[in-house]
Amino acid sequence: MRVPFTKMQGAGNDFVVLDRVQHPIDLTPAQLKALGDRRFGVGADQILIVEPSRTPGIDFRYRIVNGASGEEVEHCGNGARCFVRYVHGQGLTDKTSIRVETVNNVLELRLQPDGRVTVDMNRPVFEHAGIPFDGGGLAPRAEGDFALWPLESAPGAEVAVLSMGNPHAVLRVADVDTAPVATLGPRIETHLRFPRRVNVGFLQVLSRSAVRLRVHERDAGETLACGTGACAAVVAGIRLGWLDRRVEVHARGGDLLIEWAADDAAVLMTGPAETVFHGEIEL
Repeated sequence: MRVPFTKMQGAGNDFVVLDRVQHPIDLTPAQLKALGDRRFGVGADQILIVEPSRTPGIDFRYRIVNGASGEEVEHCGNGARCFVRYVHGQGLTDKTSIRVETVNNVLELRLQPDGRVTVDMNRPVFEHAGIPFDGGGLAPRAEGDFALWPLESAPGAEVAVLSMGNPHAVLRVADVDTAPVATLGPRIETHLRFPRRVNVGFLQVLSRSAVRLRVHERDAGETLACGTGACAAVVAGIRLGWLDRRVEVHARGGDLLIEWAADDAAVLMTGPAETVFHGEIEL
């Protein structure tokens, strides 16, 4: 079976996009994993699947599959930006603002005149059951109007926990270049306090309006950028009293602008999205 695809990237976070509107091909998790394999397939952090909407008032269904495992995941902000560039560029819509449904959310995506894309990432979730996170028996340290939680198997690490449609743990470091992302990231990702595992952000505060960030993502390891990770890091930094409401996030793959107007407002993320190439693969 020959499968057409498009390779895209947003701030270095790379994706394979499958169009099930024009090519309604069903792939198994094993085939999706093969597609995402960097040695034997196309290679991608995530695979984005464009499907027709099943809901009135929604333009498309948006599915996200982890490229390393073939498993569907909840959210990917950088992927959402690529999604809107794809459907607009392929003529699936002429709208510059679209609404898409994910496995657990509805997102509004807006194509800007300069080619960047703004994604309404919805409101952060702080309730532990909604992350999910088990804080039972731990003694958090209050800072600002938020808390930093110690983790038993990660000595010295204090994390802010929240969800941006997927779970995040954020810890502040002095320098992201020397941060133990490769060793501490997997330990926190698989910590028993996070029953669905967790994405881990290593945050360096440059000023109240600029940060550097590295993210260890569930199943994928460190990626060059993580949209939901950038949103989670900025939201945590705002609530902890470190950051203002509009912050430039410098990731290894590029820059993202994160805005959070008020505690009851949605988080807005603006950044690049580019097509790399189109192709076909035999699966």
